[in-house]
Amino acid sequence: MASEATWNPALWEAAGGRVPDGWSLVPFGELLASPKSIAVGVMYPGDDVSSGVPLIRVGDVQNGGTVGEPQMRISGKVHEEYRRTELQGDELLITLVGKPGACVLARPSMKGWNVARALAVARLQDPSLRSFIKTVLEGPVMRSIISGMLNTTVQPTLNLKEIRSLPVPVPRDHREAQKLGGVAELFNARIDLCRQTNTTLESIAQALFKSWFIDFEPVRDRAEGREPEGMDAVTAALFPAEFEESALGLIPKGWKAGIVEDLLVLQRGFDLPAAARTDGVYAVLAAGGPHGTHREAMVKGPGVTTGRSGVIGRVFYSHEDFWPLNTSLWVKEFKVATAPFAYQYLKTMDLARLNAGSAVPTLNRNDVHALPAVIPSSALVGKYTATADALLRRMRANALHAAALCEVRDSLLPRLISGKLRLPEAVEQLEAA
Repeated sequence: MASEATWNPALWEAAGGRVPDGWSLVPFGELLASPKSIAVGVMYPGDDVSSGVPLIRVGDVQNGGTVGEPQMRISGKVHEEYRRTELQGDELLITLVGKPGACVLARPSMKGWNVARALAVARLQDPSLRSFIKTVLEGPVMRSIISGMLNTTVQPTLNLKEIRSLPVPVPRDHREAQKLGGVAELFNARIDLCRQTNTTLESIAQALFKSWFIDFEPVRDRAEGREPEGMDAVTAALFPAEFEESALGLIPKGWKAGIVEDLLVLQRGFDLPAAARTDGVYAVLAAGGPHGTHREAMVKGPGVTTGRSGVIGRVFYSHEDFWPLNTSLWVKEFKVATAPFAYQYLKTMDLARLNAGSAVPTLNRNDVHALPAVIPSSALVGKYTATADALLRRMRANALHAAALCEVRDSLLPRLISGKLRLPEAVEQLEAA
């Protein structure tokens, strides 16, 4: 149990921080518009409604502190009860559980939204300092301080009294803090752009797959005498111009009615106890995705995995060689399918419904293999693969660029806050990155 939180400026230096000349160390509470300008959000109301007020939950907070459109909404009645945390679009949001201390800058587009109880809404005296304070709170020194404060009786939890007592170094000239916050926002904006671009590219690959192999839209167009939209004549000619009856109903003429095993073969992953791992260049893929690295690989890339035990339904693509853990299934054999095709195909399947476990969700590969499947021509799969592979490679390049920017950001910003690096030097390094 964490002790009673009180203002203790010595915590900053004890955690390895320093206060640059011309800066002051102040309690976070002094930066608030008033003592009551921080509050927790909505207690889970249990009345999720489709057209109510968007409610931001901890799960909506993504890397870098961005929030998309929340999936959950609350009724106007519940929102009215929690008006104290209704967003105006200029607040700082702080997570209290999950990864306590992660921050989100509320945007004007969030005006009128609300937040769940696992988030605190802080209104600052000077909202222009939000980016700077977010950078301080998410830095390594403050993470160390916060970790020592957490109540871990059930799960790591940060409370409002502790947040108010956090020691925050602030330049006496707020213009300097605003400039430092601006540097952080430049990094975050560029990282976010990479991620948004990847979301768009992924949507394009998914939409194309669904159009060609699920909805058969080009076949329908040709059958009705239309040229498939956005497609050259060579590609259009790969699609038949009519349907035929099969054991699976109407399918494009010349395609086959079969099972998933006619497309690909899944295999259980390999054991690799934590004690036997050595960090290396090869990704280790578990049921829930990347799970560290190892110096050896068991599968040649590109490859595709999905969860076998614990987490079912998520699908992952690896450009390079990798090690699939025993909690996952990996595509051992690509028959008609290719890696980009299999990646999208498995994502269209409702694998979670095949759960064969009781206490632990479990997926049996034989159940997947036996599912009915429409088998397209190899030529058409190859055409899709060429397009999807180009998209996947662009996504990989964007992900690597975002990771590099994160590394530079996480190196530069703590040095700026500690005074070890001056602002002009940081801007130069940002531009170089």
